[in-house]
Amino acid sequence: MVDYLVLGVAAFGAGLVDAVVGGGGLIQIPALFSVFPNMAPATLIGTNKLASIFGTSVAAVSYARRVRIAWSTAAPAAVAALVFAFLGAFVVTRVSPDFMRALLPVVLVAVAVYTFAKKDFGSVHAPMHSGRREQMLALLIGSAIGFYDGFFGPGTGSFLVFLFVRVFGFDFLGASAVAKVVNVACNFSALIWFGYSGHLVWQLGLTMAICQIAGSVIGSRLAMKHGSGFVRKLFLLVVSILIVKTGYDAWMRW
Repeated sequence: MVDYLVLGVAAFGAGLVDAVVGGGGLIQIPALFSVFPNMAPATLIGTNKLASIFGTSVAAVSYARRVRIAWSTAAPAAVAALVFAFLGAFVVTRVSPDFMRALLPVVLVAVAVYTFAKKDFGSVHAPMHSGRREQMLALLIGSAIGFYDGFFGPGTGSFLVFLFVRVFGFDFLGASAVAKVVNVACNFSALIWFGYSGHLVWQLGLTMAICQIAGSVIGSRLAMKHGSGFVRKLFLLVVSILIVKTGYDAWMRW
């Protein structure tokens, strides 16, 4: 019961943060590995996906009710992510993702520096693309981030938010709304493979899902209440923590 309580609190926090800027796995995955250090990593990651898909889905619905989602971008990106996240989840059961550990902190530093240097970055919603070009860019981003999420995963939501702001010209609130739709597709696709391969603890995942949902509702309401400025600040905070965490995992632990 104590283990479930600890993981429930972690899932609530993960749902809250993930609903705003992504990065909930920064809280939830380490908690799972700490509580169950002897369980197979693939099983812990699969259980994390099970909990996460509920929280992310609720956040996506919450945004859809209050924020105009750019479906012309979200739909093709989500379809591509659905396919490539499954491929990434399949590949990670065959190939170790350890080579990505050293690269990830460097990429996150570049994202943080760029966002911090451009003070108006993501403050105005001014879509830059339309038609076929918008769809092709959305497919490209959905494919790349979908595969990354299925294969490795840390910071997926934050990368999506950054790319939708940088590439499409969305503000942080609009980018976060679209990112949730794509994240649902990523989680669903990867979950199919983890479930098929038996890497799921259903009771634990569903218990954590309830806490994730509660956190997601609060997080999405905070984002919509306080707007893009709040989302930008939390984005920088989460990315900074991700840099420290992934840097430690890549260069200190190994």
